Amino acid sequence: MYKIPKYLFEISWEVCNMVGGIYTVLSTKMDEMKRLFGDNYISIGPDLVKESHETLYFVEDNSLFPEWRERAISQGLKIRIGRWKLPSKPLAVLIDFTTLYQSKNEILGHLWEQYKLDSIQGQWDYIEPVLFGYASGQVIESFVDWNIPNEEDIVAQFHEWMTGAGVLYLKEHAPEVATVFTTHATYLGRAISGNGLPLYNELSSYNPTVMASRFNIVSQQSMEQKAVENADVFTTVSNITAMECKQFLNREPDVITENGISDAFILDDATRVSKRQLAREKVFHIADVITGVTVSRDSMLLINSGRYEFKNKGIDLYIRALSELNNDSELARDILAVIAVPANIAGPSKQLTRRLNGTEPIEGHTEHPLTHHVFDIENDAIVNALRENGLNNNPEDRVKVIFIPSYLNGDDGVFNINYNDFLYAFDLSVFPSYYEPWGYTPLESIAHGLPTVTTDLSGFGRFMKDKDVNSEAVTVIHREEGNGDYVVSAIAEVVENLSKRSEKQWETITSEALRLASMFYWKDLIVNYLRAYDMALNKLKGREYMRQSRLYSEVLRNFDFKKQDTPNWKKFMVEINYSDEMQKLNEMAHNLWWSWNIDAIDLFQSIDPEAWQKHEQNPLAVMENFTKYQIDSLENNSEFVSRLNIVYQRFKDYMSAKPDNDDIIAYFSMEYGLQKSLKIYSGGLGILAGDYLKQASDSNVNMVGIGLLYRYGYFNQSMSVSGEQLSEYVPQKFSQLPLDPVRDANGDWVTVSIAFPGRSVYAKAWRVNVGRVGLYLLDTDIEENSHEDRIITGQLYGGDNEMRIKQELFLGIGGIRLLEKLGVKPTLFHCNEGHAAFCGLERLNIMVAKHNLEFDVAMELVRSSTLFTTHTPVSAGHDAFEEHLMRTYMSYYPSHVNISWDKFMGLGRFRPNDPNEKFSMSVLATNLSDEVNGVSRIHGRVSREMFQQLWPGYYAEENHIGYVTNGVHLPTWADAKWQRLFSKVMGEDYLDNQSDFTVWEKMQDVPASEIWDIRKELKHNLMEFIKVKLAEDMRKRQESPSLIIKTIDSLDENALIIGFARRFATYKRAHLLFTNLERLAEIVNNPKRPVIFVFAGKAHPNDKAGQDLIKNIIEVSRKKEFIGKILFISNYDIEIGKMLTSSVDIWLNTPTRPLEASGTSGEKAAMNGVLNFSVLDGWWAEGYRPDAGWAIKEERTYQDQRYQDELDAETIYNMLEDEITPLYFTRNADGVPETWVQYIKNNFMEIAPFYTMKRMLDDYFSQYYDKLIKRTKFMRADRYSKAFELTAWRKKIESHWDTIEVSSIKVPDPNIRALNLGDVFIAEITLKIPGLDKNDIGIELMFAEKENDVITKILRVEQMTMVDYGDEWVRFYISLPVFKAGVYNYTFRIYPTNKMLAHRQDLPLVKWI
Repeated sequence: MYKIPKYLFEISWEVCNMVGGIYTVLSTKMDEMKRLFGDNYISIGPDLVKESHETLYFVEDNSLFPEWRERAISQGLKIRIGRWKLPSKPLAVLIDFTTLYQSKNEILGHLWEQYKLDSIQGQWDYIEPVLFGYASGQVIESFVDWNIPNEEDIVAQFHEWMTGAGVLYLKEHAPEVATVFTTHATYLGRAISGNGLPLYNELSSYNPTVMASRFNIVSQQSMEQKAVENADVFTTVSNITAMECKQFLNREPDVITENGISDAFILDDATRVSKRQLAREKVFHIADVITGVTVSRDSMLLINSGRYEFKNKGIDLYIRALSELNNDSELARDILAVIAVPANIAGPSKQLTRRLNGTEPIEGHTEHPLTHHVFDIENDAIVNALRENGLNNNPEDRVKVIFIPSYLNGDDGVFNINYNDFLYAFDLSVFPSYYEPWGYTPLESIAHGLPTVTTDLSGFGRFMKDKDVNSEAVTVIHREEGNGDYVVSAIAEVVENLSKRSEKQWETITSEALRLASMFYWKDLIVNYLRAYDMALNKLKGREYMRQSRLYSEVLRNFDFKKQDTPNWKKFMVEINYSDEMQKLNEMAHNLWWSWNIDAIDLFQSIDPEAWQKHEQNPLAVMENFTKYQIDSLENNSEFVSRLNIVYQRFKDYMSAKPDNDDIIAYFSMEYGLQKSLKIYSGGLGILAGDYLKQASDSNVNMVGIGLLYRYGYFNQSMSVSGEQLSEYVPQKFSQLPLDPVRDANGDWVTVSIAFPGRSVYAKAWRVNVGRVGLYLLDTDIEENSHEDRIITGQLYGGDNEMRIKQELFLGIGGIRLLEKLGVKPTLFHCNEGHAAFCGLERLNIMVAKHNLEFDVAMELVRSSTLFTTHTPVSAGHDAFEEHLMRTYMSYYPSHVNISWDKFMGLGRFRPNDPNEKFSMSVLATNLSDEVNGVSRIHGRVSREMFQQLWPGYYAEENHIGYVTNGVHLPTWADAKWQRLFSKVMGEDYLDNQSDFTVWEKMQDVPASEIWDIRKELKHNLMEFIKVKLAEDMRKRQESPSLIIKTIDSLDENALIIGFARRFATYKRAHLLFTNLERLAEIVNNPKRPVIFVFAGKAHPNDKAGQDLIKNIIEVSRKKEFIGKILFISNYDIEIGKMLTSSVDIWLNTPTRPLEASGTSGEKAAMNGVLNFSVLDGWWAEGYRPDAGWAIKEERTYQDQRYQDELDAETIYNMLEDEITPLYFTRNADGVPETWVQYIKNNFMEIAPFYTMKRMLDDYFSQYYDKLIKRTKFMRADRYSKAFELTAWRKKIESHWDTIEVSSIKVPDPNIRALNLGDVFIAEITLKIPGLDKNDIGIELMFAEKENDVITKILRVEQMTMVDYGDEWVRFYISLPVFKAGVYNYTFRIYPTNKMLAHRQDLPLVKWI
């Protein structure tokens, strides 16, 4: 009698995860385990299925162990608890072990120190299973400590090397748990046989250390060996595998635990006959459609199934045997053979589907004998073997074949029947395995009454042979290295003989098969497991003290009880029922159109000017606080109602316009700066995105925006008394924001979900109406999520790199899923910065998983419809994630799109095969976009240089990255006073014509005094604002009253006011002015020409250097000579930005060259007649006009940045003293600085019209949108035929590229003589191009400039002309006159050419001659 554990844990990679035979072993013995242990039996597996709360084989149950679940979560364990989808419903715990990725080095290092586990060579296919095993040990330890701390008889059984780390963990951390380790097949044995080496004949000669090194599986071998060494009991499944264990693992198994079968498989005759009839009908029907003939219903049905190991499982010999039978004249019946082994597929075969639904006639056999679409079919071993063996399903063939490369789980899309029921259709199963430690498939066969063929190299076959089984129900063929021909003939002989059996003989065979299956019922074989558990429990003797020491070291749980002695405040809501008239006001307040319409702004402001300022110019906040008296007063105010109706009618007219076309553009951005009160922006990127949506609305573009809704937005800035930046996050009150819940047809709030480690995370959708454009925002702050997930959309750019990847997953993947749910089908996708690049991955996922497209075809479609705009001029500014983070959150993605993990990671790396390189979002965005652009001319050049290494065959100046210089939304940023002047001078339709510079020429006729009056009024308003804001800021940071008074009294609105407001990063060089304080003091304190500098801006909370710049400004502002001259305004936002850019005299910008991508604040200033004084970088390098602003030259003088800063500072001082202040303070008799005003006019005429958002949007259409939309439609037409065609061409080029050879080359020989001016440079090149077409290849002649032996500039590129061609060869020729003397550096570049390529970098293969 064996001692039975009180608790049993069983750990396997295949718990609730159908991969191979171990899943069947576990699932079929569950009835017995449940009978013996009840719910004290707990299986543990990996949580591998993402994107769903429920796997095919697992149902989560949150009612199980709720307290322990919370405890486990608090310990950092990500688990789901539930039950198998089996009749006995055994308990299962699924672990998401990805949380250990960050600790992998520490874990592996400790396992080396503790056990000498050699993980040095282990890659991720080793690391992941080790971490799963380790996490399993942690889960068992946690469960035992919490639920059964006093229990003694506990066993944990670990299956296969992938769980071995659990054995090691428990030995160290929970030695009171006895361990059993089971190997079903040694890792080294599988490697040897899989590489075609003789395993059994040479077994004793193999040194495991040497062989593991040879196959680069040292780490896997070490893991398996250490698990075997340290487990209390070691078992395996067959005597043949026991031989391997002794040789490779240096330990003989303690127990042989042969695999069994559940007697539940055994059905009564009537049920079995019924299932057989149904299954046969399905198989024959599909066979008829695939073969194009009516397959004889008397055909004998054969099956080979299991894992796709072509030679190990003997699939190769099975196919050869079928070929032999196809030519067997003695065959009594036709054969319908099935191969059912899962492969890399994407849904049902399209040709089969068309035949089944009647859209394609059934004429002849299908192109391939497949039920499902197999990726990389050209290299599929089974498909190729069938063709090579003449098994083509021709009408005259005696043997017809179907290849089913899908799991038969009841939902495969073709048969929709599970494997167990499917098996009843067949007459014989054939498994001529070479390496088969047990062999579950033949055992399943006989349990279904189905005779089977196996070999004596399988554990099952060896068992039967040792039992002297001699029956047609189980045929055991002798197999050894090199006897393949014998095995093929033996299989054919068995089939031929069985084809002649009578119906009564078949009944006898079936009965015998069922009798033999009864030898393997789990109720009989489970005793082997019980024996192993008994042995393991006996090993516990002497380890009891370890449990006691752990028990008494436990800390009692404390419960805090707080007496409620404070008020318990509750809420109730009072809503306003608006009249028809007032509803108009409410309707407009819910659309941000009002925020750039000056009459609407005036209307809302007039309601309650004080409340308007208090509530950040937010009409909804003002209206939420209405009293009944205010509502009645407004409704009875005829003048107000009249204005309301005028503005409302204008709004309705505006909204009634519909886009001119149906091509939707989806615009993705991490932030949007739309209006001060909607705090989902931080700086220039967001302001630009907000302006872009506004202009898209004005231009009636069919666009939707996608972003995130941040509960706290970006931080509020205040300063300490010492000048330190303080960050405060204030939650937004969503009820006071123009947010509308997005609801589906049933009125339910639309949500999307993404799989995160151990759970799914949800986000609900909101809509912001930006005029005619809808902006959709995702918000994770909902009850369905845990606290850690609710704060994903808590702060913009808050948290660490892990928080950033979570946010970007929701922006990209969540954004696409939202569009799918809404039924919005964009033609074009525009990624505003790399943050949104995951949207391309999700589109690939949809195309591969839902539309059954190959990855490469899907890539063509995604790239052709995507534009990526980069705003970052430095490599360090691009988001990049460590591989462990990518594995934590995206481990499932490669399998969804049918690529390897390495290829997936390569999408985000400059060097795809460099495992040490991080995953760059900008590289991903570039790889998934046909078009890429920077945001100014210089930034375009910088971007080409930055991304050049993606296309090493091309120089930076050659690649396709272009630019569209940023602009600003004119009606948002031009002050109302200017807008009214523009309307008067340029016409009321000036906004429609704002890109027409000739319209702006009318500003020349405006009297100088009128322009100057506006400037003075704006400056006066600014100074009044500064006095109030500065006094408030200084009081908050505890400045002395005397300093505050002195500062305010020193303010002079007649001074030249220079503004500097932007994000405080070191490259912005806010410190430049303070290089020479003496010189600066002279400038600002000139009594005749006083100058004031106004600074504003925030530094990122993690940017200490940027914060120090602000601190320095505040310190300087306190100096006696700078009081009232150097000012810092805190908490810079949209409204402060508007105030400064519209009202200062000069806008100063001093970035380090060339690090200013664009710099739109200067463009906003230009819209208000504020003159720019800037380094020639970003937009100003294009916008600068000598008579409309001032410039610091673009070129650097010094490589040492300190010297360059000093030079630039002196340049600024000199220009201020010598040019700018004299110009400003030179006035006519009326006090008007006429020349200065002319500069303002020139600014309006020569700069402003070229830097509006309308010009920018127009440029995007002319340079990118129009051609991408055209290309997208081209690629999508005719069922993506062009995408398929281009993909096939790419594969052809890539497979033959290295076979191209230069057959001959003729060029001028400089050793004979130099060319003379006027001579002709002649070259002729002949190429061998095996497998390629003459039009696939181009050659170009390149001339370049070389300095210090390095090519620095491409001077000229000329295409060579194809002049002749033949069978797999082509000749090119060029004749080029020489008109300039000197030494020429030249080379020839061979490149692939196809008119369907978007550009040369679309397939960047090159060869140099």
